Amino acid sequence: MAKPASNLAKSGTALMNWIDQRLPVTAFWNATMTGYMAPKNFNFWYYMGSLALLVLVIQILSGIFLTMHYKPSADQAFASVEYIMRDVEWGWLIRYMHSTGASFFFILVYLHMFRSFLYGSHRAPRELVWIFGMLIYLTLMAEAFMGYVLPWGQMSYWGAQVIINLFGAIPSIGEPLTEWIRGDYFISDATLNRFFALHVIALPLALLGLVLMHLVALRENGSNNPDGIEIKANKDENGIPRDGIPFHPYYTIKDIFGVAMFLLLFAFVIFFWPEAGGLFLEHDNFLPADPLVTPTHIKPVWYFTPYYAILKAVPDKLMGVILMFAAVGILFLLPWLDRSPVKSIRYKGLWYKVMLTLFAIAFVRLGMLGMSEGTAAQTIEMRVWTFVYFAFFILLYFLSPRASTKPVPDRVTH
Repeated sequence: MAKPASNLAKSGTALMNWIDQRLPVTAFWNATMTGYMAPKNFNFWYYMGSLALLVLVIQILSGIFLTMHYKPSADQAFASVEYIMRDVEWGWLIRYMHSTGASFFFILVYLHMFRSFLYGSHRAPRELVWIFGMLIYLTLMAEAFMGYVLPWGQMSYWGAQVIINLFGAIPSIGEPLTEWIRGDYFISDATLNRFFALHVIALPLALLGLVLMHLVALRENGSNNPDGIEIKANKDENGIPRDGIPFHPYYTIKDIFGVAMFLLLFAFVIFFWPEAGGLFLEHDNFLPADPLVTPTHIKPVWYFTPYYAILKAVPDKLMGVILMFAAVGILFLLPWLDRSPVKSIRYKGLWYKVMLTLFAIAFVRLGMLGMSEGTAAQTIEMRVWTFVYFAFFILLYFLSPRASTKPVPDRVTH
């Protein structure tokens, strides 16, 4: 019985050798998985990147099936979505996977970004990892906005109207720019068609390219860890980091467990709470778009609302638009604003922990206020939290080089 098995193993080895001579599959696997040494003290926060990659795959696959039945026409778009939900076999499941996946994608990305604030993953030598990550975030926002318009519901239509009209505040080029984005003098069939093309083809290709560059930059410089210690600085006689373990099988098993737990939560939301109380799917979007009927309260989908609140906090429209874009743009500068001699929050002083806590509260609270009607009291609160948001980055630049820190150990801890 052993002989056929031995022959089979030899055949498999010979086939793999033949492939490797023409395509370095084994070398690639060794470089990125079994030969890639990752810090041995990864924790909960290190699930988010792999889970975001999983959701990206879910979005692409579910999007392909939705595209088969969706009609990018102002007259037929809403009806085609209803057709998918009611008449296409398992269409309701595919649509809910896609809509729920969009929100989960942003949840995971926000948590992934917050981990960098905690452990300094944006610091040298990983500045490009952060820059590519921010470009992914920008592309994802554009992708989500265009996809949000496609169902052609009331909030899709009017939300797009408000967001696109923001560009009209730019002096001199504002009006021509908004017409160019819409493809018409108002949101119409031309707008829907170009948004469909960008959402289905152009932006996903850009997103995949940026994700690839993000991973290549990460593999080149190595992963950060909760201690913010460079494990490559301490190697054994074989040149292997003493605090590193092979990514495969250790972290592939860890990620498989994370995927299983995530899919349980993902399935629960899809089957029992797909609209999430109006957060994932707004109630107004179950009505077809009507240019003659304005919804009582127009707001973007929840993952844009922190920046929308910053926009609403400023009475001047142009200044509001500038601050809104600055709120995103300042994130690109984070590697150079954080000048602390240590990377991880574990070894930074109380000042940073307080500042980061206030920053996180400000971002969440701005998101909540961005979904509100914007009363006078809420507008004042928006201004307070907007100040806190920007103050974090300004104080980080000036305080981080001279603030007290704790001694950093030579080896990773836990």
